[in-house]
Formats: sequence, C-alpha cells, structure tokens
Amino acid sequence: MEDARLSAFATVMQQESLHAVALVPGANFRRVFGKDFHQNERPLVVLALASGQAKAVVPHLEMASFAKLEFKGEVFPWRDEEGFEAAFQACGSAAGALKTIGVEGQRMRVFEYLALCRAFPGAVVSDAHKKISQLRVLKTPAEIETLRRAVQVSEAALEATLRQVRVGLTETQVESILLNELFANGAEGLSFAPIVAAGSNSAQPHAKARPDYRIQEGDALLIDFGARVQGYCADLTRTVFVAKVSDEDRVFYDTVARANAAGREAARPGLPAGELDDLVLRVLETSPYRAFTRHKTGHGLGLDVHEEPYIMRGNATALRPGMVFTIEPGLYQLGKVGVRIEDDVVITENGCEVLSSFPRDLRIVG
Repeated sequence: MEDARLSAFATVMQQESLHAVALVPGANFRRVFGKDFHQNERPLVVLALASGQAKAVVPHLEMASFAKLEFKGEVFPWRDEEGFEAAFQACGSAAGALKTIGVEGQRMRVFEYLALCRAFPGAVVSDAHKKISQLRVLKTPAEIETLRRAVQVSEAALEATLRQVRVGLTETQVESILLNELFANGAEGLSFAPIVAAGSNSAQPHAKARPDYRIQEGDALLIDFGARVQGYCADLTRTVFVAKVSDEDRVFYDTVARANAAGREAARPGLPAGELDDLVLRVLETSPYRAFTRHKTGHGLGLDVHEEPYIMRGNATALRPGMVFTIEPGLYQLGKVGVRIEDDVVITENGCEVLSSFPRDLRIVG
C-alpha cells in the first residue's frame, strides 16, 4: 500500500540509488506526517520503499497515536514484553530483499540501525541524512509564517527580560526570568536551552549560566535563545551592556553590528552560502579583532534549530527563495568579553526578509 506523503523521497532514492528510506521520529518525520513522537527506548521506524509501498515498526504503546497519522501502509506493532526484534524481522520479510537503505545518520540511534541491518541482512545501510533533509530546505509560506510567530514571541520575551535585568542578579536568575517570559508570551517549547552569559562568560560561545556570578557594572550580557511554536524554532542573540559600557567595548560591539548588517544586506537568491559567509567574516577579519573570530555566519532554521543550509566558507549551495537561516557574527575575547548579534532571515525572490526586528543598536540596561 502506498502513502503519498512519502513520495517526496522518491527523488532522493533515485539520485542515491536507494531501494528504501528509513525515518525515525524527528524533524523529517514531522514534516511528512505533521506529528512527532518522543524518542525513548522503544524504536519506531517508518520505511518508504522505492516501489511506493510503506512499512512501519511501531510500539504497541504508540498505536493509538500512530493511527491518527492515517498511515497508508503495513504496520508491525510490538509489545515491551516480547521486544521489537520480531516486528523488525516481519517488516523485513514483508518488504522483500532490499539492497540499499538510506537512514538519517544524525537522528537514527545505533540499536535501531542494528535492528534494521538484522532485518535486511543483505542490504547496505548508509547515511543519507543530508539528502533526506533536503525535503525541508525550502519553507512553505505557512512554515515561514509560523517561524515569524516564533520570532515575535521570542522578541517579546527578550524585551520583557531586559527590562528586569539589574546589577547583582546572577546569570541563572536572568535565565529564569527569560524562561518565564517565553512561556508567558506564547512559547510552546524551547528551541534549545538558552545561553545567558555575562562578563567574561560572554566570550564562551556556548556558555552555561552560572548561579554564583553576580552581574557587574560594565558587563556584557549575551542572551542566545529561541521560542518553539508549532514545532518551529526561532534563534536570536542580542548582547547588551549592564549599567555602562567602555569605549573599547563599544567599538568591539560596533564591529559585530557592521558584520551583521553586511550579511542582512547581501543575502539574496543565487548567492552561494559560502560567499555570504565570506562577506560577513571579512568585516571581522579586516578589523583589529580578527583574532577573536571563532565560527561561521549561520545555519538553517526550521523544525530543527540547526539544519541546511549552513552559511559557511566552502559551501557552494546557492541560496534560494524559501530558505530560512541565521546571520550571527560574533567576536570573543577570552577572559574578557564576547559579542554576538543574531537575526533570522528568509530568502525571497528579490533579496531577503529579516524575520527578526529587535533593535541592534548598542543598548545599556539596568
């Protein structure tokens, strides 16, 4: 039996000479079926065959929820007490001999991979994650609207949070305020655990909030976070200064702001992602702060907070209308100060639309 929703992978299978594609719960699964399942110790795998047929191995516990997907294919349920091995073997027998199966290498876990290999002992199981995920690279108008809503929720929460920042608060206290404001303003979840970093901690790109450091006058306060709405992720960063800012830190900040502006102004269809990264990084690398650059310009955004396209040197992928990604240049002087300014943009027919509108001018809070 065919499930037309899985026909989206027909091109992938043809290009990669695959006889099947296996999906597990995650962003690609949700894009196809409109619903996700929590990954736990119970494997759930959907198999799309090049023949057009579809098979699924599903925990009995999840059968009622899985039925709501109106899956058009054969389902092999299994119970905890009997284990999943027999269900995989039955699926393998029903699907027939397959020579090549593509899986989501960044998503499928080892025990699911091994069960698949045992069910199809003659098959070559390979990582086709990048190709499978191409389904999600170009966002629909409805997806863009949902991302826009996620950004709006995030920005409202950030403004409310910054109004409460004061000298003497700890990073974890600011983080707590931010989390409360996110859900108060309509977040349905978090894109990722927020980064709230002050003073020298702001120079760590993926810093953890500290419960024992109290924010001081003149500290940079870097906040990187995002609201999740209907499964779609916003990802924003703003760096502010608390109570005052030194002349040196002001110049440091302005350099990052110029790089961010260069990226927003240059992004357009047809431009290779690597060239956009070059344009942004060139602003940082021709400044006195070249030594403090530590990462690429950005990454795609959607059901995953990090996905294609990656805005990095060497990526020849041409930007296309419907691609959504971040522009997030940063400078990090270890032991002293870090600044990152991150916006979310979507490529349009003529250029790009910046989904985020939170002010980028240097701001002093508290």
